[in-house]
Amino acid sequence: MCPDHSKITTDANNQPASKPMTLAQLGWRPFFGQQITLEQWDFPALRVVAQHRNRLELLGELGPVDLELTPNMPAITVGDWLQLSPEGRFEALLERQSLFRRKAAGSKVAEQLIAANVDTLFIVMSLNDDFNLSRVERYLSLANEADAEPVIVLTKADLCADPDAMKRQVQGLDPLLMVETINGLDAAQIDKLLPWCGSGQTVAFMGSSGVGKSTLVNTLLGGAVQETGGIREDDSKGRHTTTGRSLHPMAQGGLLLDTPGMRELQLADCDEGVNATFADITALAGQCRFGDCQHGNEPGCAVQAAIDSGELEPRRLTSFQKLMREQALNSATLAQKRAKDKAFQKHINATQSQARRFKKG
Repeated sequence: MCPDHSKITTDANNQPASKPMTLAQLGWRPFFGQQITLEQWDFPALRVVAQHRNRLELLGELGPVDLELTPNMPAITVGDWLQLSPEGRFEALLERQSLFRRKAAGSKVAEQLIAANVDTLFIVMSLNDDFNLSRVERYLSLANEADAEPVIVLTKADLCADPDAMKRQVQGLDPLLMVETINGLDAAQIDKLLPWCGSGQTVAFMGSSGVGKSTLVNTLLGGAVQETGGIREDDSKGRHTTTGRSLHPMAQGGLLLDTPGMRELQLADCDEGVNATFADITALAGQCRFGDCQHGNEPGCAVQAAIDSGELEPRRLTSFQKLMREQALNSATLAQKRAKDKAFQKHINATQSQARRFKKG
């Protein structure tokens, strides 16, 4: 598994070419190698570069491989590292360095994996009617929970009267937050994102439908990999164009993971991520008179005192409380489903075991 220094190559559509890539170019880290036992050392490691309904597209040092999904395999997503047997069978899913996940959209009680082993998350939001600080905080919570570096990318600056003022609003969420304002159609401005796109680095784009992610992807990859849609005149929102998750090598040596626009991002099991995003509020909460302060009308509430003094915006407290309630409710719902599924599987296993004993008898 020792890497060489051969160049990343792509075909005419910027898809991974048949020429093998080294593991280092694919984002391999010592973190993954430390998980491999001596018995597994000869099993090739490959990265999931595309996910379809019934199969996965993998890429490793020996080139591309298609792997059929089977019911006995664990949940796998784009960016994962897998090991296959010499015969090409699934052997292992390596522990992830980072994982983006959400509660499935709508009323469905299920967890949906979004992407794995991402180093940097570009949170994309356009500077038109889509601009929403609470939405940024939602994506920041997801990034902080996954332990990936968030970078806010404000697109369609050419359609905004005062992009600098909008940028200052986002920067106000956290003075250390990286915020870039760009026109996705201007290749020169895309250069602002290149420091995060070096060799072996994996970046992902997330944001609502129509914020310009596909345009950014096409500009970074130098070709029309993703279709782009126009702006709807009634609400300044773009038409959703990207429909699948895929990993693409960039000329700079990094790997770009594009995801579909998310009309709904429900948080679950995200307590640490929300608290990290609202570190200012959690710090203030530690100064409240009561440990179980709800930051309403309780006496000695440091959070309300900060709002009264103008140090903290009421909107931010409302956003924090909403996300904490949402993730707590969804976490409990998913935990109940996991417990129910576990009990059902235990019943199936007991029934099958009893049937085998009866057959032998």
